Amino acid sequence: QVQVAESGGGLVQPGGSLRLSCAASGTTFSISVMAWHRQVPGKQRELVAFITAGGRTEYVDAVKGRFTISRDNAKSMMWLQMNNLKPEDTAVYYCNANGASGAWGQGTQVTVSS
Repeated sequence: QVQVAESGGGLVQPGGSLRLSCAASGTTFSISVMAWHRQVPGKQRELVAFITAGGRTEYVDAVKGRFTISRDNAKSMMWLQMNNLKPEDTAVYYCNANGASGAWGQGTQVTVSS
């Protein structure tokens, strides 16, 4: 089994940056795709970005050019570098390993506000 845990959320002003981290543990050799999702109260959780074991990445249009997803398989770590943050990026961000039926973290709050 795989477990994941996020860290790095917080309060930032519009235009600022944050870096989220996700640490995986357990049977990490079984991890293929890792992803970041986010959720705003009252709305469905949405995929922000994913990265395959081989390093292929995809982003939702709203964050392209501003967010960068990366991972280190040897360290069982994943990151989300978020630049030029906007108020609409405010959400709880979740780390996920191996898709919807895989492992989910508890979430970390990101608030973008002046």
